[in-house]
Amino acid sequence: MAVDLTLSPATIRMLVQKARAAAAANDGGYETGNDHEIEFDNESLEDTHAHDGLAEEESDDLSAEELLELIEDLNVDEAAELVALVWIGRGDYDAEELDQAIEEARDRALRSTAKYLIGMPLFADHLEAGLEALDL
Repeated sequence: MAVDLTLSPATIRMLVQKARAAAAANDGGYETGNDHEIEFDNESLEDTHAHDGLAEEESDDLSAEELLELIEDLNVDEAAELVALVWIGRGDYDAEELDQAIEEARDRALRSTAKYLIGMPLFADHLEAGLEALDL
């Protein structure tokens, strides 16, 4: 099936990588597989935390912010194609229905496409599956 998208497959793959990096950053400490139950003992319940009045610094991971900006910078056609690819990858549309999916995505674009896509737990997986469905 010949597909002519405004977005290049290389750009879409880069977005998949960025989405995976952002998802990994958000998962933080869950790689151990524990349920993250916290047990307190008497020593940990004592207030021994010294605070110097300055905000505690955390290492900033800009992956999600960068992904958000990249998607927000897409034009209307590119954003509609990206959403359509995700829908195809998610199984909402078949690969043969690409044009219909793009048109539907264009019609539904009322809010932030970036927030919509990044809010999907399996965004990267769906996007990658959409690429595969279109043989890109």
